[in-house]
Amino acid sequence: MGQGNAEMVIRAIVFDIGGVLELDVIELVDIGLDARWERRLGLQPGELDQRMEPVWRAGSLGECAEEDVHQEMGKRLDMSQEQVEEYMHEMWDWYCGRLNVPMADFFRSLRPRYQTAILSNRFVGARREEQQRYQFEEMCDLIIYTHEEGIAKPDPRVYALTCKRLGVQPTEVVFLDDLEANVVAAREFGIHAVLFQETAQAIADIQAVLWLIMPDRSTAKPSTEECSHESSRMTHV
Repeated sequence: MGQGNAEMVIRAIVFDIGGVLELDVIELVDIGLDARWERRLGLQPGELDQRMEPVWRAGSLGECAEEDVHQEMGKRLDMSQEQVEEYMHEMWDWYCGRLNVPMADFFRSLRPRYQTAILSNRFVGARREEQQRYQFEEMCDLIIYTHEEGIAKPDPRVYALTCKRLGVQPTEVVFLDDLEANVVAAREFGIHAVLFQETAQAIADIQAVLWLIMPDRSTAKPSTEECSHESSRMTHV
């Protein structure tokens, strides 16, 4: 960000989903989904994930369909079709968590001044489940689910793909993610990346980047108090 402002402009803002637009539901985290199913299936602690790990990995990279996941669960865990459906229903409730409403409201507010996009490492079936719950497709201009592309963050190719589909250069993008490795990789690619730690901080940091690179800085920089007032209800989400 050391270049002159006249040479730089932000055209697109990209958000992650998990840990940013979606947050954990404590009640669902506490139930210990796999541990409960391991007891139910007579498995040892950690055995469910151990048996399913190749399938989880394949589903995260789009190397298998949902039907394949369900079939493998039945084979690897000796589960009936009804049990598979029950597990997956509980898994999606846990996986999708709850909407970070203040973050989503801020994300929506960025249009139409900026193009907005979602870039997220997800699991096969996530587009349907998250659209049903949160209508992400109506929230932004573009969604890139890495399991649909076969490449995942922090692979630089996925940042290149995002820029290509948005029609922008890396220096014209602000990216928000909760994993440091993804933020570091985005910065190395030339993107202005912000690490999400909590909602009010993330919003303030994005606003600071947008102001710093604003072509016309005649508009006063938002003060800390203004940022805090705008996001006062976001502190505890």
